[in-house]
Amino acid sequence: MYAPAIDDKFLGEVSSLPGGELITQCIQCGSCSGSCPTAPWMDHSPRQLFALIRCGMRDEVLNSNTPWTCASCYTCYVRCPKEIKITDVMYALKRLAMKEGKAKPDTRAARVMAEVFEKLVNKHGRNSERDLMQQLYLKGAQIGKAFRDMPTGMKLMRLGRIPLFGRDRVSRKGLDQMKQILAAVNEMRGL
Repeated sequence: MYAPAIDDKFLGEVSSLPGGELITQCIQCGSCSGSCPTAPWMDHSPRQLFALIRCGMRDEVLNSNTPWTCASCYTCYVRCPKEIKITDVMYALKRLAMKEGKAKPDTRAARVMAEVFEKLVNKHGRNSERDLMQQLYLKGAQIGKAFRDMPTGMKLMRLGRIPLFGRDRVSRKGLDQMKQILAAVNEMRGL
């Protein structure tokens, strides 16, 4: 019989992440899971994920698709009777999973998208939809999907919704300010 590995320090680690300060206050009421619009597509509801965190099931949590499926609508946080910042915990879990290189095959595209998005913002001061899509298709090994989506992409370019050339960059001064902000945030996150 398979016995999952238990990490006694995982709860403390998650509690120290931004948003995780109140995770030990969770009363397992299920308000978060009952109000989550994406819960049907999660392998563990937010309530279940919190129970797994409290049990020290690090690998199960970091390999879960739940943080990647979160729509960041904040409904869970608004309805939580303990005011736990559930959406922030989901972001923190995504960062931790990315840092440790953990993701199931069905979460790979979401992980690659998050990594590419962060890289573009750090480099250019904002997201570039064109570059994001290009790198997502290439790094996500979704070349076939790129060809299927090409008609939609061409239509968006014709309508001016996706710039063909570099209109999606911030000024040099703005980029320097953005990098200072991101450095401060990364320092707070301990990265």
